[in-house]
Amino acid sequence: MFWKMTGEVVRVKEVRHGGRKYLGVEVSLPGSPPLVLLVGEAGFAMCGFLDVSAAEKKGAVAVKIPGVGSVEELLEKGIAEATSKAEARGLRKGVRLKDVLDQL
Repeated sequence: MFWKMTGEVVRVKEVRHGGRKYLGVEVSLPGSPPLVLLVGEAGFAMCGFLDVSAAEKKGAVAVKIPGVGSVEELLEKGIAEATSKAEARGLRKGVRLKDVLDQL
């Protein structure tokens, strides 16, 4: 066994906002804060584990919001980094994700 799994390891959440649905995922990691991801129709938002330069190279609409432990926290905090495609959609640094979620 790679590590002893106790409790929930992966939590999947449906987030509804402005008539749209988003997929939220929280993954417990050993010795680390959780990996937090929110997927929309056009792109995704992720915790500090996101490598924005890699997402940029792949042409993704992606934003990084570090320092969160849940999907709910991800929605309430401001964007720290964004790919150029995300910025073109209004997903810019400093903007609270919840306020521009319809662009994701």
